[in-house]
Amino acid sequence: MSGGLLLAMLLLPMLGAAVVAPMRTAPVAAKGTALLFALVELVLAGVAWSAFQPGGGRLQLTLSVPWIPAFGTRFALGVDGIALVMVALIAVLVPIVMGSSWAEKLPEGRTPAGFYAMLLALESLLVGVFVSTDVFLFYLFFEVMLASVIGLFVVSGRRLGHGTFDWSALQRIAGTIPTSTQIWLFLGFFIAFAIKAPLVPFHTWLPDAGAEAPVGVGVLLVGVMDKVGIYGFLRYCLPLFPAASRTLAPLVLVLAIAGIIYAALLAVGQSDMKRFVAYTSVAHFGFIALGVFAFSTQAQAGAVLYMVNHGISTGMLFIVVGMLIARGGSRLISDYGGVSALAPMLAGMMLLAGLSALALPGTNSFVSEFMVLIGSYPRQPVATVIGTAGIILAALYVLWFYQRLMQGPVRGSAVTGNLIAGSAGATLDGPGAATAPGVAPRHQIRFPDLSIREVAVLVPLVALILLLGFFPQPVLNVITPSVGATVTEVGLSDPVGQGGS
Repeated sequence: MSGGLLLAMLLLPMLGAAVVAPMRTAPVAAKGTALLFALVELVLAGVAWSAFQPGGGRLQLTLSVPWIPAFGTRFALGVDGIALVMVALIAVLVPIVMGSSWAEKLPEGRTPAGFYAMLLALESLLVGVFVSTDVFLFYLFFEVMLASVIGLFVVSGRRLGHGTFDWSALQRIAGTIPTSTQIWLFLGFFIAFAIKAPLVPFHTWLPDAGAEAPVGVGVLLVGVMDKVGIYGFLRYCLPLFPAASRTLAPLVLVLAIAGIIYAALLAVGQSDMKRFVAYTSVAHFGFIALGVFAFSTQAQAGAVLYMVNHGISTGMLFIVVGMLIARGGSRLISDYGGVSALAPMLAGMMLLAGLSALALPGTNSFVSEFMVLIGSYPRQPVATVIGTAGIILAALYVLWFYQRLMQGPVRGSAVTGNLIAGSAGATLDGPGAATAPGVAPRHQIRFPDLSIREVAVLVPLVALILLLGFFPQPVLNVITPSVGATVTEVGLSDPVGQGGS
């Protein structure tokens, strides 16, 4: 039954996509049906969370049936604490994305049925990536790494007498593979994962994709999809290629620190709001990679928690940016100013999302960022000290972004162009009012504050930011045993004084 639970979570969204896709002439019904499937998936994720026993075994809720016996391939599902929190993040974000996209205008020729069906299909594939425990099955969901997957199959045949893609069997022989072979296999996996992560200099796709994607897709792109790369490091690179992981860790740490500083500097210079959010994500992933390759339980637990918190805080920031763009009709930062005078609730939500993104104490991201830094320092003091500069830069780019958009007098073509006034030169006359010389005040504007639906979309994210800021331990209890096992599999022990969260 437990294995069937993961299978149900894998198939349910795809079934929902098949149901919703034909509903082209009934947009409201299509949206409602898709949301219902997403909410049922959220309930199943809650059941899986309740059934998982921290410390009760590396892989749980497992299901394994023969698939392609000639290749030693099985349809194998299972989760550890790392995979479980990512599946839970997916289940939380998808209905929120659907709610935020409810009134979004789609390009001509596109229908809500098609858009929402694709969201459900994406959810199914993302769940598949995180619950797969057969390397070939993971590859099918992930789509890259073919050469290294084949190489791993060949190596396993030499060690076991028969080729296999089973993760548990491959992990048992990891220590017997020569370091030189491990390095080549590691690099094959690493490049694919680094592109997905994305680590500098493999990051260039994310700003363009994030800027051009619809808001809902962008949230899943920066909130979940780019976590697949980091998950791949933890699930495959470190346990299957331990010697290569230790040997190449300094190279990865250089890329991580470069990403923190480089992406932060680029974020400051952005004129496009969506590209700004994308570059902040690249900087955050530098911190996450630092935690993973510091090889301590505390740092890796912080890195996994950081993935969850990044999905929440950056997802919320992307949604609020989308709400602002929907009102102003422009993605350019220079087209806005003084929005807090017109839409104080919208401004407050953006401030909270921004403070979470810069890891203000009391918000969710602070705990994970602090754990990464304090857990990384004993083994990687130089990289950690340099990385802390990213904290200062994060405060700079987030507060600069908020100040340009929300503070000061009302200004910018996207804002003033949407004020309903009798003539040019409109000024505010009381909250939400606009007047012009010789024209009676009009108290209706085209730059409204948050609607009830928008508040309902954002409230769960606000709750998670505060809840995980003050009470992260329940999530850490799930994560820590799995990352502790990963550190052991790499062949290292925790630095003195560290043994978890």
